[in-house]
Amino acid sequence: MARTGGGDPPSLLGGMPSAAADVGAYDLDVVAGESQPVLVELTVPKRTTDRGLVDGLVVPTGTFAGVRMVEPALSDEGVADLLAEVAHSPDGFAARGDTATRALAILAATAAALCGDDIRTALRSPDTAFLSGLSGGAVDAVREVLLGIESDEPAEMEQALRAALS
Repeated sequence: MARTGGGDPPSLLGGMPSAAADVGAYDLDVVAGESQPVLVELTVPKRTTDRGLVDGLVVPTGTFAGVRMVEPALSDEGVADLLAEVAHSPDGFAARGDTATRALAILAATAAALCGDDIRTALRSPDTAFLSGLSGGAVDAVREVLLGIESDEPAEMEQALRAALS
């Protein structure tokens, strides 16, 4: 290695030199056939908790005041339009569920929106096998968009959703 500036070359493993260091320019001479691969271990941080798709999803009515809300009377077209927009925005939404069937449809439509699948089809016929098989990362993505489902009877609705997904 030929040095063209002052100071020691910055360490490849030690990060950048401090601002006070005398930094110069370095030319690296690479000899053909003599380079060695550098192994770098890349890891994904371990999840501290495994949150299921339904864990904490259903909450009492009124929990999400001020959050974009899907009301039970909103048509499938209206839900699909909202999901097409909100799936790619930094803000999530909540839904009010009057039935577990509608709550399951909203859950399936949210996953479909994130996957680029047909939202209207997911609303009409939720794919429970697909939902049950979502990876931890996919569950997190769905839950970042669908913040929760409000219900007058949250325990009963959660139980019905769990039954549908088991």
